[in-house]
Amino acid sequence: MAGILHVINPNSSDHVTEAIRHAARPYAGGAVEFAITSMADGPKGIETEADLHASVGPMLRFVRSEPDAAGFVIACFGDPGLQVLREVSGKPVFGIGECGVLSALALGERFGVISILEAAIPRHLRSFRMMGVKDRLAADRAIGMGVAALSDKRMMLEKMIATGHRLRQEDGADVILLAGAAMSAIRSDLAREIGVPVVDPTSAAIAMASGFVRQARRLLS
Repeated sequence: MAGILHVINPNSSDHVTEAIRHAARPYAGGAVEFAITSMADGPKGIETEADLHASVGPMLRFVRSEPDAAGFVIACFGDPGLQVLREVSGKPVFGIGECGVLSALALGERFGVISILEAAIPRHLRSFRMMGVKDRLAADRAIGMGVAALSDKRMMLEKMIATGHRLRQEDGADVILLAGAAMSAIRSDLAREIGVPVVDPTSAAIAMASGFVRQARRLLS
């Protein structure tokens, strides 16, 4: 399985791409080469169902333009186009939402989710039901900040700390899952403040994808 592992930011926001780069930094220089690409013709941020659907077309065009890729990571918690991209590319495609949930389940009994907006929560709940993990969810709480506002890292961290404490103390979460790629850079600060493991789904997906590619290469060698 030759080629590059492509980590795709489905939106066109520079600060989200930078957060993805932060999440990917620990894996740089490893056995699997990867590249991070933002969809310039994607929505500015993915907050609504319309945004989610609008992000799929640009990713499909990109995937078709990279037939020699080792695989793809969709760096959006809603995992837009996950099944379509798997079908079209014929390559391994990892969604950070799915990978983040799987990682959270390995670290605790009940996971709490920090979302950016209330409007995203019903979409997350549908995904959790489809994955069969709804009974392991403590709660999904939103910080009330849109994608553009997440460039203010200090405000984002303050709101996430308050939300994380509520998830732990009121909802009984023993692991926290961040529902967005833009949150990657403050994962460690949040974990120190609230005292439970915090899963950055982008890091989780890159780790899983890199491991899969390495294993596939060994099997083919």
